[in-house]
Order: sequence, then C-alpha cells, then structure tokens
Amino acid sequence: MHILFDIGKTKTRVAGSVELESFLEPRIFDTPKGYEEMIGLISNTAKEISGENAIETVAGGIGCPVQKRAHSIIGGMNFPAWDGKPFQDDLSRAMKASVFLENDSALVGLGEATHGAGKDSEIVAYITVSTGVGGARIVKNAIDANAYGFEPGWQVLSFAEGQKYASDILSGRSLEETIGRKPYEVIDPAFWNDKARKLAYVLNNVIVMWSPDIVVVGGSMMKEIGISLPLTETYLKDILKIFPVIPPIKKAELQSIGGLWGAMEFLKQKKNG
Repeated sequence: MHILFDIGKTKTRVAGSVELESFLEPRIFDTPKGYEEMIGLISNTAKEISGENAIETVAGGIGCPVQKRAHSIIGGMNFPAWDGKPFQDDLSRAMKASVFLENDSALVGLGEATHGAGKDSEIVAYITVSTGVGGARIVKNAIDANAYGFEPGWQVLSFAEGQKYASDILSGRSLEETIGRKPYEVIDPAFWNDKARKLAYVLNNVIVMWSPDIVVVGGSMMKEIGISLPLTETYLKDILKIFPVIPPIKKAELQSIGGLWGAMEFLKQKKNG
C-alpha cells in the first residue's frame, strides 16, 4: 500500500493507493496545530488504511516551502512554529517507510497537469488563490527544477502604500483581516471586479516569467461568490502586451483532491526514478 497526503492550512487529507493509478476514498481531518500531533495523525491514519498490508512508500504536500536538501520545512504563515522541522525524516521514522515531501500547491499543479485541466499541455502554470496565493510551473508532467519551490504569492504588486505582495491583496486570509468578514459573505460586484483585475496582473507576471502553454487557476477564492476567471481573462487581454497571444486560462478541475492526484503522480515518478 502507498500512502498519499495533503496538508493544508485548514484541512488535511490522507488516502491509500494500491498500484498508483487511483486512490481510495480520502479521509479528511481538520489540520492539527501541533507538529507531533500531525505526525501522529498521518502515521496512525496510514496504518488504519493499510490494515494488514505493508506501507511501501509515502508522498504528500504541505502548505509551506520545502527545503529539499535538508528535508526540512520553512513554516511560513501557515505553520510558523514548525519552521526548520525535519518533517520528512520524522514522518519516515514514524511510518517506517520512505517519505517524499513537496509543497502542496506544487503537487496540486502536478495533479492538474497530469489528470486535470492542464492535461496534454507541455508547460503548465498553476496558480491557486485560496487562504494564501501559491502555484508552480510544471514542465513535461514534472515539477520544474527549483531551489526552494515556487511562491508566486510573494511577488510584489504595489509600492503605492508600502510594499504589498499578491497574497496581501488577493488571499482569503488577508481579505478577512482587512474587511472583517469571510470573503464569501461579500456580494458587491465591484469588490470582486477589482480582485479580478488584480489577479490579471498576477497572471501577467506569471505568463511573462514562466511562458506556459496553459494557465490553470484554482482555489477557494475562485468560486461562484469570488473572483471571476472570465473577467480576469478580459482584464489580462489589456495588460499582457509582449506576447502575440495569451495562453488558455482554465479553471482547475480536480477540486479539493488535486493534491492527492499530484502526490500519486509524484510518488510514481520517484519510484520509476
């Protein structure tokens, strides 16, 4: 049995896969705040899923940058108390199996590139607008080479009133802090039109830097009450000047389990070396 996991700011998903072609119904939990509690949650759930079967390998994503050479994580805004923790090695010891760790957005991007909206495209740019803003560049069905991962949410969008990053302007966390309400409680079209325009600037920056064949956009801020992707694309047509055409802009298809599809593909690639 192979174990797949996806650790987000609010929810954690764990599933089992027998042959790395599909996976069992995911088990979904509220993400615990404690580091040891998280290690225990994944390892105990994995043992329940595998039953009498041995756990062969494990792969998953976590909502923060991953230092691959040191097998540690940079806690960031989601898990600041976990900064520098050797999560991959600690989980491997707890599960007595090889563990492969990646950033959660990178694995969702890989899932969308291999099983979702970006399937059959050679270069896929994935952007998620959710609790934070994240994403990754996927090339020929593999996460592109990097030193610390991809953090498009940390691109600077404004100098007008102090330095502001994309996440400061578009993320659900930032909007809730700014307006004092959940983003889905805001029904003012002008508010969401402004966010669509600003997302268009983010996509412009992504396209001119990553030069993708397709851009896939997902996340909780892209729902019916949220940022309109068609309107974002309309704004983008007025912003992007250097390339003769704009690549297709598509909505993510794999919903909340994109990270598990990506983890499965990631693990398959690791096993095939």
